[in-house]
Amino acid sequence: MSTHSSETLVVRGACPQDCPDTCAFLYHVEDGKLVEVTGDPDHPMTRGGLCVKLKNFAEHHYNPDRLLHPMKRVGPKGSGMFERISWDEALATIKSKWTDIIAEYGTQAIMPHAYLGHQGTLNGLTAGDAFFNRLGSTVAEKTYCESGSSTAWIMTVGPTGGMDVESLAVSKYIIVWGMNMLNTNLHGWPFVLKAKAAGAKIVVIDPVRTRTAKQADWHIRIRPGTDAALALGMMNVIISEDLYDHDYVEKYTLGFDQLKARAAEFPPERVSDITGIPVVDILTLAREYAGTQRSAIRQGVAVERSPGGGDAVRAITCLPALTGAWRYPGGGTIEMPIWEFPFKFDFMCRPDWIPPGTRVINELDLGAALTGAMPLDPPIKSLFVYNSNPVSQAPGAGTIVEGLQREDLFMVCSELFITDTAKYADILLPATMQAEQLDIMVTWGHLYMHLNQPAIAPPGECVPNVELFRRLAKTMGFTDEHWDLDDWEMLRRCYDWDAPVMKGITLETLKEKGWMRLDVGLPDERTPHATGDFKTPSGKCEFASSLAAGGNFVVPVWRSGYEAMQPGTPVDPVPNYIPSVETMMPDGASAFPINLVSPKPHAFLNTQYANEPTQQRRQGEQIIVIHPIDAGPRSIEQGSYVRVFNDRGAFEARAEVSEDVSPGLMMTNVGHWPGLNRSGTAVNSTTSTRHCNLGQAGTYSDNRVDVQRV
Repeated sequence: MSTHSSETLVVRGACPQDCPDTCAFLYHVEDGKLVEVTGDPDHPMTRGGLCVKLKNFAEHHYNPDRLLHPMKRVGPKGSGMFERISWDEALATIKSKWTDIIAEYGTQAIMPHAYLGHQGTLNGLTAGDAFFNRLGSTVAEKTYCESGSSTAWIMTVGPTGGMDVESLAVSKYIIVWGMNMLNTNLHGWPFVLKAKAAGAKIVVIDPVRTRTAKQADWHIRIRPGTDAALALGMMNVIISEDLYDHDYVEKYTLGFDQLKARAAEFPPERVSDITGIPVVDILTLAREYAGTQRSAIRQGVAVERSPGGGDAVRAITCLPALTGAWRYPGGGTIEMPIWEFPFKFDFMCRPDWIPPGTRVINELDLGAALTGAMPLDPPIKSLFVYNSNPVSQAPGAGTIVEGLQREDLFMVCSELFITDTAKYADILLPATMQAEQLDIMVTWGHLYMHLNQPAIAPPGECVPNVELFRRLAKTMGFTDEHWDLDDWEMLRRCYDWDAPVMKGITLETLKEKGWMRLDVGLPDERTPHATGDFKTPSGKCEFASSLAAGGNFVVPVWRSGYEAMQPGTPVDPVPNYIPSVETMMPDGASAFPINLVSPKPHAFLNTQYANEPTQQRRQGEQIIVIHPIDAGPRSIEQGSYVRVFNDRGAFEARAEVSEDVSPGLMMTNVGHWPGLNRSGTAVNSTTSTRHCNLGQAGTYSDNRVDVQRV
């Protein structure tokens, strides 16, 4: 619904960014221009506040560097030299190039590359799936983050939403595990503070003393990649000291005896050696967690970012069932409540169009796929990038750049700006921003649906992703009904509006109200698994997973709905601690003695807004945080410029010497544009393309480097 004052039109919308908060927006428009974007004060979750990333969101729409028209490359690849062309020429060029490639190599020589640069139902993760499945291209596995966690979660408790973040307000003991909520889940933090004011204890488990850790009652420093060992050590104490809920375990779990045997392998002394956490702290954490109901765990994506990260998520997810925490409002664990939403992925992705036997290439392996390091038949001859910026965000960035420089690679990129990836494109296509398009926002951190309504006209010749793929489909001669549906009809077909959780929610009510909560119980009453009701094959929390028999898998939503050609590598039915490859090397075993972690920044959303001068000032330049013990012998002082390097690559940054990190650990932020950095590179020049044990997720935190003063 829109309302008028004498001068201002207010239109309801929602944040497009890959963030668990999905804030409700109010667009303020005067004379057809977006003049301000504010938070909706009536929204129970986001309560009118916007994070620092969105402080100049209206101005962002008018950034003078926006891509407004189709362009073609006129200089060397990577030069960023383009000239304007028409949409007709752009589409005709794509059709001509693709037709030639298909004739010689087949459709699988074309590969899409996308992630969550936009979080919409129509324009987000799955926006191009139906088109590329209809084309018969290579299926891209989109596992930048959350895929390992998703596989682990579903193996343990099934596709359940789990605990509601708003329920944290009534918790009595809260563990924030591997998440800097004040940077990446800001609107969840007030519920933690409400619980704290009522007497709850707040514990943060994180290798770095983050802004969130500094506000907690207790910060537990853990070595990166050792979370599974800590969770299993907690279980060891809980079981051996008989602190577990016998009744809950007997009625609502599967595989307790196997879990008990595994936990017995992790006495506190061994766990202390692995994690670096004192034995007394491991004992205290286990006893307090098991002995305080209502206990909650807020899991962060960082937990999966190591070779054994999938099993770490499984182990953590077992804890609330072991202690019976699910019985109580404010008890349980939060990973990603997205599974409560009744998506119709078969319509959104159209996996029925995928030709049998179509291959899968993981997006984190893009460099190997483009350079020939991965043997492929046919080779990748065309790459189509949208909603993604792999040169900055993907591991092994140097190899990706090498691959993008291939003269025989035809690359198309749909973008808002000429990013470090887009500058290698042959054809650039202009995309709309959020105030210019219709969508229902996909929400992975709370339980509200949001309708984003267009408030202003798109500038230049920008189009939403959903329209881009309609145009491509018609250009390629596809005549299916799918490409004739308008945006509203697409939204109707993307959800099961008759599902019980959608009681009272329709497109019409969303048009009027902007957002509505799923019918899943009130936060201070909600107990989704008080009597089991897990969405696993057994209906129980599976300490020993029945799905492990099929081997490692990627949840289909991360691979265009495709069920076939799964990794299938063996999976232990019971979670275990899998040591990191680099982090846990003994001293002297590597030429690179320091482990580097690279969490999300405060003022950027991945690379979005990192080209905005205002946000650059808020975030500051690329920095590394280094402990005085590591800085001293290298003559690194506060403010020194340094080169961080390993055998994969290097980048330069300004040093902050601080005890916020431990000796042997450094921290930098991902998200800075390589081309805007001193060295022309960024942190992912140094990261490995190794995968996590579940879900093909990345292992960004398992990264050994050295550092020297520049």
